[in-house]
Amino acid sequence: MHTRTGIALLVLTALAIGPAAAQTGSPSPEPVATTGSASGVPTRPSAAAAQSPDYRLGPGDKLRVEVYKDAQLSQSLQIRPDGKITLPLVGDLQASGSTPLELRDRLTEALREYVTNPVVTVIVVEAVPPLVYVIGEVGNAGSIPMHGPMSVLQALAMAGGFRDFANTKKIQILRRTSRGQQRIAFNYKEALAATGPPMMLQPGDTVVVP
Repeated sequence: MHTRTGIALLVLTALAIGPAAAQTGSPSPEPVATTGSASGVPTRPSAAAAQSPDYRLGPGDKLRVEVYKDAQLSQSLQIRPDGKITLPLVGDLQASGSTPLELRDRLTEALREYVTNPVVTVIVVEAVPPLVYVIGEVGNAGSIPMHGPMSVLQALAMAGGFRDFANTKKIQILRRTSRGQQRIAFNYKEALAATGPPMMLQPGDTVVVP
């Protein structure tokens, strides 16, 4: 009799302790939805290139050309190294050097022959910084991205300065124009002493240090 009573008491005690232990135990962590990189920093999609009225298109820029109500003429394009794009009906068209609005107007005019009152939109999806090049007797010859206006002096500094035997008086800037290649003389010492505005580079210029 006493044995049965003891067993019953043990069972009741276990039942009483069990729920209490479950309530006071550490709750299991809930899964948390995360987005981002492996480092834990949230990632954001790359923003489309800012539409600036004075932004000049250049080789490598990715564009979206939308022709209203014409899916075949609407195209995703990338400006080729020669500065041109190709569009159905229009064919090759020079894009580099134009603003998005100027390119839109040229495409609109070119399409008038084939489409009645075409409505064209040009969107810069991804802009590639234009480049200048510094070669010859400098510390680090190569290409330099232009993230804004850049003078010859700034480009030379970014190229690591001059080597020991550089002829700083006979530097030349090679510039491609509609009439062919132009050569512009540049004297480093005179530029340092000059009080006027510095000589500025244009996208695609090559600075040659003999």
